[in-house]
Amino acid sequence: MASFRVAYLSSVLDHDGDTHLYVQIAEIIRQQILRGDLAPGHAVPSEATIQSEFGVARTTARRAFHLLREEGLIYTVQGEGTFVGPPSEAAREPRRTPLYRQIANDLIDRIRGGDLRPRRPVPSETTLVQQYDVARETVRKAIAVLREEGWIYTVPQRGSFVSPEDDQPRS
Repeated sequence: MASFRVAYLSSVLDHDGDTHLYVQIAEIIRQQILRGDLAPGHAVPSEATIQSEFGVARTTARRAFHLLREEGLIYTVQGEGTFVGPPSEAAREPRRTPLYRQIANDLIDRIRGGDLRPRRPVPSETTLVQQYDVARETVRKAIAVLREEGWIYTVPQRGSFVSPEDDQPRS
């Protein structure tokens, strides 16, 4: 289904025409905003999502966002995302749990559930990046949180392992 969506959205773009792809993508997002599909204060799909859904380079998505920002249709808050509307008029939707914390919480649930056992390796960064479809730095932050809270420990040159039950946090 996802490949169909990419193929469909990619076919919506006129790759051979005289209009740059970023301008076409900006127009699609602009229409979603004007129709109300994207309401003021709500998050706009990320650059990575635009890249994936339209099958374009990240810089193309960035240029589309830049165009929409210049028009005052969207604004970006560092570390939080890009939102619909001018920053002075649109109240952002409530901030959600950061992605790295969501990953950490999921891994904690897997430890509690017995899927990840004490003194056994935690999946590698590469595996977690692929599993959660996030950037490597997001996975690193999740692993750092787990280490700080005592859920895992790291052995140099060996990787990260689930802490023994006696060393795990009590909740």
